Amino acid sequence: MMSPSPFHPVNLVLGLVIWALWFVLLYGGLSVGCAFAPPDAEAGVWTWINATSLIAGLTVSGYLLACAHGCWKAPSLSHVSEVEPIKAFISKTSAAVYLVSAFASLMLAMPGVILPPCI
Repeated sequence: MMSPSPFHPVNLVLGLVIWALWFVLLYGGLSVGCAFAPPDAEAGVWTWINATSLIAGLTVSGYLLACAHGCWKAPSLSHVSEVEPIKAFISKTSAAVYLVSAFASLMLAMPGVILPPCI
């Protein structure tokens, strides 16, 4: 899944929408996993649920970081000699939103590194 053009206004909210979907998926999946296939309590943080949430968190954060990088570099890589100021603003602001969303997405997965699931 690729993001739209770096100059498209939807990028201003897309990072936060992806973060919100990740939030719902992570905690919904954790609840379902704990209800139907709870890991052994003695395993601590070394469970399949924690590994899955950490890998998925790194994937989501990596995608958001790639979107942030693409939006940040777009005005300088544009084939047009001079990018309109509003397009540059949208692109740079979108990069910041993607960056904050990537950080927030990674922080959602961090409890899986330090806490056992299903407690």
